[in-house]
Amino acid sequence: MTAPGKHKPHNNQAGLILASASPRRRELLAQIGIIPDRVVPAEIDEIALAKESPRKMAERLATDKARAVQPSHHDLFILASDTVVAVGRRILGKAASVEEARRYLRLLSGRRHQVYSGVALITPEGKQVSRVVATTVLFKRLSEEDLNSYLADDEWRGKAGAYAIQGRAARFVKGVNGSYSNVVGLPLCETANMLQGNGYDF
Repeated sequence: MTAPGKHKPHNNQAGLILASASPRRRELLAQIGIIPDRVVPAEIDEIALAKESPRKMAERLATDKARAVQPSHHDLFILASDTVVAVGRRILGKAASVEEARRYLRLLSGRRHQVYSGVALITPEGKQVSRVVATTVLFKRLSEEDLNSYLADDEWRGKAGAYAIQGRAARFVKGVNGSYSNVVGLPLCETANMLQGNGYDF
């Protein structure tokens, strides 16, 4: 018997590979009853191209991740995603130091910013589909005390824009316009629709 909340395999259905090292994405998929058969992180260069928009970058990186994993798993569904945080056209990557994280958070303080997630899927037949979901997030104005308290913890490490909305930074968020799960790392409604629309049942 399949445990509650677990993906129940369908007869003759190809398995699913999640091309991501993010535990958040695995947790989000599990939330809607999808457990990938394997997790295979994709090793790609995540540097923005010259004059590349945040939206285009998110879609390109998601597609590159799926394509990087697909040759070794050509008979399976390959799902990949990448999330980009931006203020206008300025992309805020994963902060490399506490000083850079402080600069990012000061930039986000008291203003709206955008979170773009690219989602890419390659089917066992080789069909490739992708889309981008955008969410607008509004931060309150951050005091030096807010910044010092948050940065004293390591939660900012490895996070685009130096924050995780599902963590301690939630206290900075005044509003979210769009998909909340998109800000966490994977837009669930759109991802589920993409999988089902391309033959992956769950």
